[in-house]
Amino acid sequence: MGKTTIIHEALQRTGADFSVSATTRKRRPDETHGRDYLFVERSVFESMVDAGEMLEWAEVHGELYGTPGSAIAESLLAGKTIVLDVDVQGAVQLNERLPDATYILILPPDEEILEKRLRDRGTESDEKIIRRLAKAKEEVRAAKDSGIFGSFVINDDLQTAVMEIVTVIDKMV
Repeated sequence: MGKTTIIHEALQRTGADFSVSATTRKRRPDETHGRDYLFVERSVFESMVDAGEMLEWAEVHGELYGTPGSAIAESLLAGKTIVLDVDVQGAVQLNERLPDATYILILPPDEEILEKRLRDRGTESDEKIIRRLAKAKEEVRAAKDSGIFGSFVINDDLQTAVMEIVTVIDKMV
C-alpha cells in the first residue's frame, strides 16, 4: 500500500479534490493518465514551467514532477479542499506561495519496508532503488528541518493512515 492508495481512500471519505500532478516519467501499468498523473513529454513539461503554469516542480530520480496551478485555483475558488501529492521539495516551494496550507508527510514505517515495497513493484532497477532509499532519508531530514509539516503519518496500517489523513482534512473544513 502506497501513499497514493492512502490519499485516494481519504479523498473518498472527505469529498476533497485531488490535484493531478504532471510528470515526465513513464506510466505504470496500474496508472491512468489524468487520474494518477498527467503523463507528458519533457518538452511539454518544460514549456509549462517556462509559461509559469507550475505552482511547484522538481526533478526527482531523473524525471520531472510538478503541480499545474489552474486546477488548484478552480477548486479553491469553488471553496473546495484540495489534496496534493508532492515530495518535500514541492511542499517547500508550495509553502512559499501557500503558507496557510496544511502540510502532511506520509512516511514508511522503516527503511526495510520501504525497500521491500519498492522491490515488490518490479518497476525499478537496483540502482534506482538504492538512489530512492538515499533520497527518502534526505527527504525525512529535510521535512523535519523545514518546520512546515504539521502532521506526520506512518504508512504502516492502511486504515489507520487513512483515518489520520481524514482527521486532518476534516479539521480544515
